Parts: sequence; C-alpha cells; structure tokens
Amino acid sequence: MLETATAFGIEEALEKLGLGEINEGTSTGSDNFGSGEIISSYSPVDGALIGKVKTTTKEDYEKVMTTATKAFKEWRSIPAPQRGEIVRQFGEKLRELKEPLGKLVSYEMGKSYQEGLGEVQEMIDICDFAVGLSRQLHGLTMHSERPGHRMYEQYHPLGVVGIISAFNFPVAVWSWNTALAWVCGDVCVWKPSEKTPLCGVACQNIIAEILKKNNLPEGISSLINGDYKVGEFMTQDKRIPLVSATGSIRMGKIVAQAVAARLGKSLLELGGNNAIIVTPDADIKMTVIGAVFGAVGTAGQRCTSTRRLIIHESMYDQVKDAIVDAYQQLRIGNPLDQNNHVGPLIDTDAVKMYQNALVAAENQGGRILVEGGVLSGDGYESGCYVKPAIVEAENAFEIVQEETFAPILYLLKYSGEVENAIAQQNGVVQGLSSAIMTNNLREAERFLSASGSDCGIANVNIGTSGAEIGGAFGGEKETGGGRESGSDAWKVYMRRQTNTINYTTELPLAQGIKFDL
Repeated sequence: MLETATAFGIEEALEKLGLGEINEGTSTGSDNFGSGEIISSYSPVDGALIGKVKTTTKEDYEKVMTTATKAFKEWRSIPAPQRGEIVRQFGEKLRELKEPLGKLVSYEMGKSYQEGLGEVQEMIDICDFAVGLSRQLHGLTMHSERPGHRMYEQYHPLGVVGIISAFNFPVAVWSWNTALAWVCGDVCVWKPSEKTPLCGVACQNIIAEILKKNNLPEGISSLINGDYKVGEFMTQDKRIPLVSATGSIRMGKIVAQAVAARLGKSLLELGGNNAIIVTPDADIKMTVIGAVFGAVGTAGQRCTSTRRLIIHESMYDQVKDAIVDAYQQLRIGNPLDQNNHVGPLIDTDAVKMYQNALVAAENQGGRILVEGGVLSGDGYESGCYVKPAIVEAENAFEIVQEETFAPILYLLKYSGEVENAIAQQNGVVQGLSSAIMTNNLREAERFLSASGSDCGIANVNIGTSGAEIGGAFGGEKETGGGRESGSDAWKVYMRRQTNTINYTTELPLAQGIKFDL
C-alpha cells in the first residue's frame, strides 16, 4: 500500500474488519467467498492495491444456494421478534466498527470519509428500524359476507432473496435489503459490485460473527463475488423468488427480463436524472448549498445526485453567478482528508465517460461555465480525480437526457409559471428524485400534486441527494419502480396470504351460490 493508507489508518481499519490478511494483496482464500478467478481491488484515492478476492464459480454458487435454502427452513420458523434481536446485535456491532468500516468505504469507493461514516450510519439506522418492524409485520382482518366466518390476511417469508448492489453505496443498499429481509424471515445472497468487493467481505465478516455467536446457520447471509455473469446465476435461479438489483437502467432491464421470464419478482433501483427547480421565491443561500452538495457529493456518483438546475429566467443570472462562485471554492483531493469537498471517480472508465459527456454537451450546443478536466500530479496519481463542471444547456439535449455518473451540472432556464419548470423536470425517462426551492406555498403544493413531480421522491426546500431510512426509497419510470428501506417497503420481501376460517357446522358459499348434495 501507499503512504495514504498508513497516514489515514486504513491498515488498522482492515485489521478490525477481519481483512488484515489481504492488505498485502493476497486472496481471502475463503471457500465462502469463492474459488474462481481473482478480483483485484485498487483504491481510486491513490491507485494502491488494497487486496484481492476470489470470484464465485458455478460450483461455488450451488454450495451457497444449498446452504442458504437449508438455513431458510430454520430461520423462517424463528419468531420475528427473535429475528429482530439478531438484527439489533448486528446494528450494535456496526456501531463499534463505524469508523473502520467508514474508512474502508471511503478508501475503496472514493467518497469522502464523512460520507463513508454516513453510509455506515444508514446501516445502523435501518437496523434500528427493522428491529421495531419485527414486532409490526401486520396483516388485516376483514368482515366476511358469510355468517360464522372470519377473514384475515397475513404475511409469510419469501425464501432466498438475491441482492445485487452498486459500487457507489457499497454497504448501505445491501443493509436496506438485508435488515428488512432478515426480520421478515428471508435469507440473503449478496453480489456486491466487483469494483468494491472488500466492503462486501467486511460486511459478511461482521454478520457471520453475529450468526456464529447465536448458533444460527451461516446461510442466513451469503456472499458471492464476480461480474455480471455471477449476477446471472441469481437472476436465472428459480430458487430465488426476489432479486433486488441496484445499478444502471441498462442493467435493470436485463435483470427484469430474466427474472420475469421465470415469473419471479424484481425490486429495481436504477438511474436518476434529478432536477432542482428554482422559482422566483427561492432562498438563494439554501439553493446554492443544496445544489452544490447534490451535484458534487460523492463526485456526482449518486443515483440521487443533482444533474439539472431549472431556474426561472427572472433570477437565472443571480443563481448562476452564486453557483459558479461556490464551485471556485471547492477543494478536490484525498477524500480521507476532511478538508476536501470532492474525491475521485471510481475508476478511469468513469473518467472517460465524464470527458465524453462534456465533449457531447459542447457539440450539442452547451456552453461551459465552469470547465472540467482531469487532475494530475502530486496527490492525483490514480488518474481518477476530475473537476466538477457546470454547463448551460437545454433539456432536449441528448446528453442532458442521459445520466452521467460524474460531477456535471446542467443549468436550464424556464419562464412563466412553475408548471413550465415541472414539465422540464418530468421530461426525462428517469424518475427518481426531485426538488423545488420556493417559499411560495402554492408553488410547493403544485409541485407535490398529482400533476406535479412524477418522481418517487419529491422534496421542498432541500436538495435531491440523500434520504432518510424512514421513508420508502425508489423511483418511477425507467428508474424501476422499486421501493426499499422505510414505510411499508418490507412487504416486497414477503408473500401475502388471505385466510378464511369457518367456525360453524354449515358450509355456505360466497356470492350466495347454491350447491346442495
């Protein structure tokens, strides 16, 4: 490893997470994680090799599924509040390991250390939520039309839940799924991104310790590693009734078709092309904070990142000048250094997409307000650091219609009433997160109405980026339509059953049908 890892305590963090043996670039060597080819994990922070893991072969996968399906038979019979107790213990362990796991997230993925800690806090929060939920898996009681009959519905565990997660939230999204699935009585098989495999191994180490301590089957939580080919094991497997997949729209369409072909269920969290509408009644200071963090946080690599700023013509220049000025103050560099605002992109492929997007924006008629570019020299050896850019554009530009996972913000203009801005915001295929900055109650309510934002998330006077676990998270249109985390998202991890009990000596039929023998 390079000096960065030593200076910021990465090696110590790896030791605490049970990864001490791989910090010299050796394999995990664990059959639990695979026996196939090697994945090398390089940090985008400094280009150093953090470690290597083995991928999962088809034979490995079959062993995992055998273990998982066997574990499900035991786990589903344990009362839900007792399952919640296991999740509580997991949350407590995460509290103990918040700092080292947050550092690993920051170092392997490239997001700021504060965001790494925030991601682990999301894991802790969803555990707390799930513990309470374990005593609230409610069904309904209905009145029967037949005398002496009682009707109700209840929810039962689905079985093995497959989880495919993306690099940008290498631990939190997994926990959103597993914490809920576990209290619902499901077991989970997880394929983390091949770009952040060590975060997956670390999380598996943590939950494996909890399961062993409580004499529970290890198959309650399983890990598989590899690229899309390993993911296909799950999408095509009839033993997995639900596949939860987070990633690009392209990937989601492939997963959806494969799972639907076997009549399974898929929970999809795909791309976003999120906008903030700025009306004449907006608070400029709040707008700048929300827009800048939304656009450059995680180097623009969030599905909720702010891609478009739709500004009323009457205040366009004022907002533009404030945003451009704020960008001049951004500090780009090592994300473990808390003085920096922006870290690296995940890899050099992401850098190429960023560069291509800026070229396309100019070719399609965009005007560069804040120039981008790739940083080089001392501290930027990995080649993954880029400058956040701002482009004046039109919503109809092809590049604006796409999601570029990088810190590029498009400034768009609208005139007239707020409905015109809403039309622009909705005029993309994605429908994840949206926001409006206004102190006008009528504008806010129009934005939140049925004819307003068509996104799964619609905010007033906060940005598009970030979400609390208490609310259901997800989007509409080509974002996939899935919901994770809070509210009643737990229901997707269970099967619904309607029950009718006849406690009489007669057998009347529904709808008054007569059938006498």
